[in-house]
Amino acid sequence: MKKLKREEYEKALEPMQEELAALARWVRHGGRRIVVLFEGRDTAGKGGAIDAIREHVNPRQCRVVALPSPTGRESTQWYFQRYVAHLPAAGEIALFDRSWYNRAGVEQVMGFASAAQVKAFLQQAPMFEQMLVDDGIMLFKYWLCCDQERQEERFAERLEDPLKRWKLSPIDLAARARYADYTRARETMLKATHTGFAPWTLVDFNDQKRGRLTLLRDFLDRLPDTRVPPDKVEFAPLPGKPLKERYGVLKPIATYHG
Repeated sequence: MKKLKREEYEKALEPMQEELAALARWVRHGGRRIVVLFEGRDTAGKGGAIDAIREHVNPRQCRVVALPSPTGRESTQWYFQRYVAHLPAAGEIALFDRSWYNRAGVEQVMGFASAAQVKAFLQQAPMFEQMLVDDGIMLFKYWLCCDQERQEERFAERLEDPLKRWKLSPIDLAARARYADYTRARETMLKATHTGFAPWTLVDFNDQKRGRLTLLRDFLDRLPDTRVPPDKVEFAPLPGKPLKERYGVLKPIATYHG
């Protein structure tokens, strides 16, 4: 399929972002709670998909959760414990840039979790998610798919671009040789955790622009009618003379001439 051009992408994205702004009003007015999990291959495009959702939404309402490696103390807690602290309260949306599914993916493949820990996770994850859904949280789980050839291209791009090099971690480099291992881990995870109350949705992200549009359309279409009229704002003229007439023209202290 032909890659989507930026002009086509932006034209298709704009009305969806208006729908996302309406969604945020609906969530706030109704005191709803939404959790969206973004999982997938390294370089698949999780960050760009998250940015497309939150770009025009109040960051105090729509939070991104991207947790670092667990501390020594956290590694001794119940596995789900540190994620629970980041679940949304009423009127909030939480976007997880990787989530508790780290255990079934990178932790399993890279040997950071034992076989017993992974087995326990796969048994407990559906029960944990059932509790979230039963409590009223709207849970969406997306897996972003990326072919190995495309992944290699993006790794090389990160290596060559000084503005993207921070994205290339030692774990990413080690993962290059374990593409098949990650595939097997994903299939096992999907089989154990794809449920009717919390299903997985797989999205093709070989073309990241097309993938973002596909994901956003699916997300919006799975929500009920979210139309809430915008809050009315009174924008009356300021009393008295304009500041320019009272104080003259305010000049900037400095101007960049680069």
